[in-house]
Amino acid sequence: MKYDKIQLLKDAFACKETFKVPTGFWHHFVLGPDQFRVDKDAAIRDRIVEGHRKYYELVDPDMMKMMNEGFMGYPPIMDNPLETEADLMRIRAVGPDHPWIREQVRHVQRIIDQFNGEVMTFYNVFAPLQAIRIKFDFLDLRYDKFVKLAECFPDAFAAAGMEIQKDFVALVRQLFDETKLDGIYYCVQNIQSPLYPRERYRRLITPTEIDVLNEANKYSPYNILHICGYARHTNVVSWYRDYEAGCYNWAQHTERLPLAEGRRYFPGKCVLGGFDNNPGTLIDTGTPEALDAYVKRLIDENGYRGFILGADCSIPNDIDDRRVQAICAAAARYINPGVEG
Repeated sequence: MKYDKIQLLKDAFACKETFKVPTGFWHHFVLGPDQFRVDKDAAIRDRIVEGHRKYYELVDPDMMKMMNEGFMGYPPIMDNPLETEADLMRIRAVGPDHPWIREQVRHVQRIIDQFNGEVMTFYNVFAPLQAIRIKFDFLDLRYDKFVKLAECFPDAFAAAGMEIQKDFVALVRQLFDETKLDGIYYCVQNIQSPLYPRERYRRLITPTEIDVLNEANKYSPYNILHICGYARHTNVVSWYRDYEAGCYNWAQHTERLPLAEGRRYFPGKCVLGGFDNNPGTLIDTGTPEALDAYVKRLIDENGYRGFILGADCSIPNDIDDRRVQAICAAAARYINPGVEG
């Protein structure tokens, strides 16, 4: 079935009624240290580019969200023990000409080139302080360390975020200036600590992350805010209701906040989601019939206006891409009878 994927997605962002519900799912293509040290092995970049290409050709989604794997290792934190207040205060922006930014921009355009201008593209950008969490969680496997830093050294923690933000703003600016990127997929998360209620989050954390989103919004109305519930982390979704974006994605199953309910926080905005992304859930274990039935249910519940069918977050790497292909194909079968494609 041939149709204009770009126009379809733009219509979804604009909350226009679409002839079908667009689809977008994604996963990583490299894991572990390879996600952080692309500068040590250029072949990793080739694997990442080729992974995106093969995924797109097989799954045939209506959008492509590109991973920032390979570049998850923000240089000022990689060789920093990040144990003390002094360690946090040593974090300094590397500047717009640093290879971590310049090479990343070139890498993103290489991935975009694989899609032949057929789909809109979105690049994963973590909120600045989340870069520290990702290193602890994905590389160091120190799952308690991020929250301890936030609790023990709140002012230095925030100061580090402000420094990191300078480079992330520079990255976003160059991505839009020098590539054909359509938008960023911007990942935020509550600090998983009772010592960070809403007021403290707004005072210490929001200033470290909002400028990245504001910079992206200068260039494009097609940015996606991802309120990350990875590994069952929970968030107060309403804290982000004034984070302006073109589309919103949260972990509806972890938060127990269905898309239809969550829309009240983001009135008149597009939402993305539907499937639980975790291992052992429907997307991982469901029969073709069960997947098809759930796609139909999601479309019946959310309609054809301002809805992109996807998941709560990245899906596990070991899920067969043909399962995702089947979900996308199911969405294409449930056509809106009131709108021509």
